[in-house]
Amino acid sequence: MTSDLPLEILGGISAREFLRDYWQKKPLLIRQAIPGFESPISPDELAGLSLEEEVESRLILEHGARPWELRRGPFEETTYSELPEQDWTLLVQAVDQWVPEVAELKEKFEFLPNWRIDDVMISYAAPGGGVGPHFDNYDVFLLQAHGKRHWRLGQLCDSDSALLEHGDLKILTDFEQLEDWVLEPGDMLYLPPRHAHFGTAVDACMTYSIGFRAPSAAEVLTHFTDFLGQFLPDEERYTDPDITPVEDPHEIQRDAVERLKGLLTEHMGDDRLLLTWFGQFMTEPRYPERIAGPEMASTELAAALANGALLIRNPSARLAWSEVDVGLLLFASGQSRLLPAHLRGLLKLICSAGALHSENLGPWLGEEEASTLLTELIRQGSLEFADE
Repeated sequence: MTSDLPLEILGGISAREFLRDYWQKKPLLIRQAIPGFESPISPDELAGLSLEEEVESRLILEHGARPWELRRGPFEETTYSELPEQDWTLLVQAVDQWVPEVAELKEKFEFLPNWRIDDVMISYAAPGGGVGPHFDNYDVFLLQAHGKRHWRLGQLCDSDSALLEHGDLKILTDFEQLEDWVLEPGDMLYLPPRHAHFGTAVDACMTYSIGFRAPSAAEVLTHFTDFLGQFLPDEERYTDPDITPVEDPHEIQRDAVERLKGLLTEHMGDDRLLLTWFGQFMTEPRYPERIAGPEMASTELAAALANGALLIRNPSARLAWSEVDVGLLLFASGQSRLLPAHLRGLLKLICSAGALHSENLGPWLGEEEASTLLTELIRQGSLEFADE
């Protein structure tokens, strides 16, 4: 993809222009980002997913047992016949993991790092339905898939913004409307983090939310230090061989803080460890229980490919790769593997191809390191055979 070419999904501006002028800076309304868009999943099929135990779903009723009542799935078939005719919303998380045609939508956002995409959530709202005025701490593209939704945009928010007293939902107490639009099928709204927004269904409607992963500073520090601790021996401790006699034994002096900072910098400044942790963290699957593969030998894989088998990515798997001074790192569903530089083409193929088969794997067929890697990814569950 050439970053300077106009993109229909961005309303005719280039990826470079979008990233420079809008990404994490200001909202963008895009009329007919996908002209004639038709949802590959119907409202009834979305409701059907919410009946499944393994699917994450929620119902929000504006006038339920309490204002903005939240109910968590899985739901019963009778649930929807008992709902009012308006003012409620069904939200189903990670529909891209269950419906391949929904997953294909993410290909339109390949001007952004794929490992940053979280999932595609789909909401269905009865007339008047919404989830209240709120803000998110991550970027999101809101694609209208069916019916019309009225979006109101408000102020920039932060952790000090006042919220309603609610145990389940973070709804803003004060919403300062600055702009508003009605979106129809094919229209899309991009929202940077922390921008207040309030969507209300004009009629029965469906909206796709393509959200992006954005770990907080607290998550980075907590998870990285836990990861780092695995590699540090117990004898690595605070030391002070250069200490001098103290005047007040109860005072923590400045030089002690400097020694402490040196201890942290020595270990937290390891770029390869930081990259390894980050790649593993950002490729952790949303539903790790869905990542599991069979036992398999490299010879079995070679025979299967020779007989026309197709390898595809597990819908719940996440893949990425990076380069380090001693080779290449492949990140697969929260795990990492150090690989030789000559497998660069194979890594890129594994991460990007819709399917792997004897033709596109041709240059690496018969190579031991390549066969071992593919076999390990099948055992892990990140790759699977298309007929499974």
